[in-house]
This record gives sequence, structure tokens and C-alpha cells, in this order.
Amino acid sequence: MKKKSRYILIVAMVVSLMLAACSGDDKASSDGSAEGDFSGKTLNLLVWEGMADEKIISDFEKEYDVTVNATYFGSSDELMAKLKSGGGSTYDIISPSGDLSGYLVASDMLEPLNVENYKNYSDINEDLILEDVQKDGDVYGVPYVWGPNYLIYDGDVIKEAPTSWSALGNPEFAGKVSLPDSIDNIYIVGQLMGLNKGDKTAIYNMSEEQLQEAKKILVDLKPQIRKYWATGGELNDLFANKEVSVAVGWPLTVKQVNDTGRNLKWVIPEEGTTGWMDNLMIVKGSKNKELAELYLDYAISPEIQAITAEVTNYAPASVKAAEFMSDDLQEATHIHEMEDMFGKIDFWQYVEDRARYNEIWTEVKTN
Repeated sequence: MKKKSRYILIVAMVVSLMLAACSGDDKASSDGSAEGDFSGKTLNLLVWEGMADEKIISDFEKEYDVTVNATYFGSSDELMAKLKSGGGSTYDIISPSGDLSGYLVASDMLEPLNVENYKNYSDINEDLILEDVQKDGDVYGVPYVWGPNYLIYDGDVIKEAPTSWSALGNPEFAGKVSLPDSIDNIYIVGQLMGLNKGDKTAIYNMSEEQLQEAKKILVDLKPQIRKYWATGGELNDLFANKEVSVAVGWPLTVKQVNDTGRNLKWVIPEEGTTGWMDNLMIVKGSKNKELAELYLDYAISPEIQAITAEVTNYAPASVKAAEFMSDDLQEATHIHEMEDMFGKIDFWQYVEDRARYNEIWTEVKTN
């Protein structure tokens, strides 16, 4: 009887341990912040340039023994085209800006997030958590980085800082100007037209008459253009090769080109500028949702936010990131002057008639 009792006790203990292990496995598969066995998996990102730099992703790859594979896009329209052609079967995480985030949520193209399990979500600046990433009580995106579109110029060529977007038409810069190959130019011309005074949404909801006026300005500007850049890397090369002296571009270009010893400078023109708040989101149907959730929490941690800022010169979303940033980097990313910067930036918004804006931009290039 003693042997039988001892046997029953041992069996009970084994069963108890097995049940506890199963319970732990269940938690790992349902808790967005739990650690599971992801060894050998590949997480596919579709993000803006610079957001998957090796310095940013390396610790995550080591911690979970996974590969983070990134595809870059150069415009919101390129993001949509790639997303529609691949979706969750190709990509796990995307980084849309404010002009697409709400549209993607409303179109049911994203997975809801378990942000209540994220260790770092509470450190996000509340001013960056927008309603357009929420629906029916669920959250579909976490703020990642934000920043302005600069008027960039070569400080060795242009000694006096431009003050207006009209500088793009200065005859001295003929053939030395570069603009993005996207409808962003229409927004900027809208600012030059003064449409954003008193209404920051106006440049994203222009009338046909206003679009035609913007088109004329952009067509008249064409003799100034050396090239319309499609990627940030392309703009970097244009400056590096001294093919252009002035351009509309991202803080990333100033950072990367100046790291090679050049003297690029930037201004925000008196008319203001456009800008973006990028969210990290998980594509509906992602094959790696649990791993993707872990990556989102990792990406918004103060340490990784600081590294991202160092790599890109984009402003971090985490309020604690500054603790890991140098004074120069804090200044470069405007994190202590958000209110002032927000007053100068007309952040990208959803363009209801985006198709018409794209038609206008195509007409500009082919005119």
C-alpha cells in the first residue's frame, strides 16, 4: 500500500507539472508580451527607410533567435501598393504615417494589439496617441517616431538660409533642386499658396481650382528640378555627388549625409512645413502576430527609441527616451520643443480624394 501510495503521489506530481507547463504555453501564445519559442522565425517589416537599421533590430534578433527582414518604401502610395499586393501573407509589421493609419483601421486591414501587455506602452507621449488608430475599444497602432519635412540646403553652396518655399524657384538654383516623387509636393505648394492659414487640413482637401493652381506652380518649377527622388537613399546620393544644392527631404538625409563629412543644413520655411507621425501596426493575417507584438513593445522601449533617434534624427515617441540620448541628439530631434514644432507642422492627414491628387501629380510630371 505504501508503494502504491507513493506511485500515485509521483503520478500526481508529474501531471501537476505538465498542467503548469501547458498553462505557461497558453500564456505565451495569448499574451502579447510573453516569451515563446520563436527560434528560426522571420519577421517581415514594411517600413520607412532607416527604421530597420541593424543597430535597431540586432538586439531583438539575438534575444529571440529570429531574423528581422525589412522592405523599405518611399511614399505612402508605395506602401499601399505593396500592402495590397502582399498583405499578411508577405508582411507582419508596417509603419504608416497619419495620412494612412486611420484609413487602414477603417478598412479592417490590421490586427488589434494587446497593448495592455506591453511593458513600454505607458511611456508613450499621450499627445501622440491619436483616435484614428482606435476602433470599437481596440488599439491598432503604437506611436513610433515623428518629424518635419525640411527644406534642406548645402551649407557650403548656399551661405544665406532660405526663408520661404519660394526659394525652390530661385534662378540661382536652376537644375539643382530635388523634390520627392509623390503628392507631398502638392501639400507644400498649398502652404506656399497660404491655404493652411487658419486651417491645417485645407492642404489635404483642396478644391479642383486650387489643385489646378498648385499644378501650374509645380509645372513652372520643373526647369529647377534635377530629379524627383523616390527614396531617401537616392536623395542622399544626389547631395553626396553635389548634383543638387536644395531639396525637400527628411531629417534622415541631413543625418546620413553629414555623417560623411558634408555640411547640409535645414530650415522650416515661414509658411510652415508638412510632417508625419508614424505608427507601428500589425498587418491582418500576419503569420507571426505574437512575435510582431513583442517587436512593437521592443521598438517603443526608451533604449531602442533612443537608438532609432540616433540612426534617423526622427523624434521618439517615448517620453523616457531622452534619458538615453545626448544633449545634441535631443536638440536635433526637437523633443524639448514639441509644442513649438507642432505649431509649425501641418501633419499629414487622410486625403479623401487621394486619387485626384495622384492624377494631378502625374500630370505635373508628364506635362
